[in-house]
Amino acid sequence: MTRKTGVVALGPHNKAALTDVDRAAGDILLCRAKACSDLELTAPFDKAAIGFSPMPERSARVTEISPAGAGAVRLVLQYEDDPTHGRATEFIPGQFMELTLPGTSITRAYSLANTPNWDGTLEFLIRLHPQGVFSAYLKNEAKIGDSIFVEGPQGSFTADEASHAARWFVAGGTGVAPMLSMLRQMAEFGDARDARLFFGVNTQEELFALDAIEDLKKTLPHLAATLCVWKPAPGWTGFEGTPADALAAALRGESPHPDIYVCGPPALIEATEALSLSAGVARDRIFSEQFSPA
Repeated sequence: MTRKTGVVALGPHNKAALTDVDRAAGDILLCRAKACSDLELTAPFDKAAIGFSPMPERSARVTEISPAGAGAVRLVLQYEDDPTHGRATEFIPGQFMELTLPGTSITRAYSLANTPNWDGTLEFLIRLHPQGVFSAYLKNEAKIGDSIFVEGPQGSFTADEASHAARWFVAGGTGVAPMLSMLRQMAEFGDARDARLFFGVNTQEELFALDAIEDLKKTLPHLAATLCVWKPAPGWTGFEGTPADALAAALRGESPHPDIYVCGPPALIEATEALSLSAGVARDRIFSEQFSPA
């Protein structure tokens, strides 16, 4: 979302993408907006996140596909050599790629979980939807060596490098993917700021990426991770509830306020934004990436 001064006409849009509260605060969706006057726009990202060249379109091959808890998979791709782009994987942590279902023109957008690299590796954590066509491919047909068309990087859900505030990450399910990407880059850069990860799922069986989180805690000594299970089985010793619930408890009395990054289902986004605002976090210090139905 982008904040504006001036007059725009907004076309039809999903209220999950732009709520009435956000619209009343002056936010718009650039993809659904038509300028009706001179405008002054403020975007929640810096110039580095804006692409001025054609969107890269490249081929990659499946090198790994494995379960990621109950109901999700970890998909790893390797770029093929490209005469224009070489093999390097270039993106800003937090961004996503569009993958084309082999043999079709159907595309789906998935956030990257790894960091930019020279060897062309792309890592995704993907929820398997019962009726999803891409999910059916991943569950029943995908095999090592499959060729997948990749377009990107895209998206502006990236860390604000101009801010020196602590970073708190709130993730629901596979919404942890862009958080892992941002945290992994913090580790690579030796970022010593305080960071917290609130990662939630519905049941314990859905937990995944635990080894990756433990590795991050070793390389980011100021990282604290809270695992949240909404409906735990008896004997669960972690946090019982949603990541938003855990965030609310942690924000009480916290000063100065951290920057909040949240990714997941619409309900998690809405709850996180509401409780962060009520705790005194400024609206422009809350960054979100929302799952939308295909």
